[in-house]
Amino acid sequence: MDDGFGNIKVIPDHFQVSTPPKGDSLQNRSSPDSQPSTGNSSRSCSSSCSRRKFRKATFMLNLFSLRGLPWSGANGQEKVQLTVAELESLRSELANIEEREAHLRAQLEHIDEILRSARLAGYLYIRTRWAALPGEPALVDDTDVDDWLPRFIVLHGQCIFFYLFSTDLSPQDSTLLSDVVEVGSLPSFIREDEGTQYAFYILTRQGLRYECSHFSKVQVDTWLSALQTDCKLGSGVKVSNGL
Repeated sequence: MDDGFGNIKVIPDHFQVSTPPKGDSLQNRSSPDSQPSTGNSSRSCSSSCSRRKFRKATFMLNLFSLRGLPWSGANGQEKVQLTVAELESLRSELANIEEREAHLRAQLEHIDEILRSARLAGYLYIRTRWAALPGEPALVDDTDVDDWLPRFIVLHGQCIFFYLFSTDLSPQDSTLLSDVVEVGSLPSFIREDEGTQYAFYILTRQGLRYECSHFSKVQVDTWLSALQTDCKLGSGVKVSNGL
């Protein structure tokens, strides 16, 4: 006999994978070589489909059995009653879920496109400094100032993009390789709880200097080599091995 849940009937055996007849089972055991190689795949697919159906049915049961939903009925027929406000709230929640799903899908497609097409991409610690203008005193040594912030950096085409997170759809900042006038290494330094950090810088013609660091020397050398190679495509770019 079927179990009842309001107007929703639950058939206990609906989600169970059917088992072969006893005779077939004995035949399978006696002649394993006679079974095609797709047998396990078919059983796996059937089991997977059954689990998906069960999860969907469970979700629908939970949706219509929320404690806050009023139930009423007559002559053994029960139904859920929703006010206009409750119905609009439910529609709003479903719309928010769809919007969130679309946003996550867009983020996934964006990062997938970056990883497929970018020359180089990864997280680095970044801080910015402005070069001293002619006639201004030399900049104060601020090596001990810890204002490094993690950023997701992408070298793509003729541009460098700076993202707050890898899942962001729009960069916080960017600079053209044609605006880069100098790239070079910086002295390594030690950050508390993170050990030795290796660093390099990117100087633009506007006087803005991006200082980049990472605990991996290989990572820093890879970035520095790629930037030096790409920036040499322009004229008048200076490559420095240090300050």
